[in-house]
Amino acid sequence: MEGNKNGFNSIDEYIATFPEEIQKILEELRATIKSAAPDAEEKISYQMPTFALKGNLVHFAAYKNHIGFYPAPRGIEEFKQELSIYEGAKGTVRFPIDKPLPLELISRIVKFRVAENLKNAEIKSNKKR
Repeated sequence: MEGNKNGFNSIDEYIATFPEEIQKILEELRATIKSAAPDAEEKISYQMPTFALKGNLVHFAAYKNHIGFYPAPRGIEEFKQELSIYEGAKGTVRFPIDKPLPLELISRIVKFRVAENLKNAEIKSNKKR
């Protein structure tokens, strides 16, 4: 259940390739991210739904048994205690498909990533002056 490998043009197109119950989970995740990062741009990057603001914030994807959430290594590190109940790796967390998403935690991770990206953009801007 990894969706269409030919490429997607939008998050809507990506989500539409999944069964209805998975679409609902993905839309819930998308709405949570949008709420936490209202100024972020939606796009497809690495063939995954992506939110970007001064660089990529987070990616997500649906798989057979989990929803992959990719908030970059710093996003995982900052919340590693709370994420420790989930499988994952350096920049990835896997939320089981048969359990409710931890939406409040996801929102806090996205807000952390927004602050991190804005701070990094400010630092880069100051270096150019």
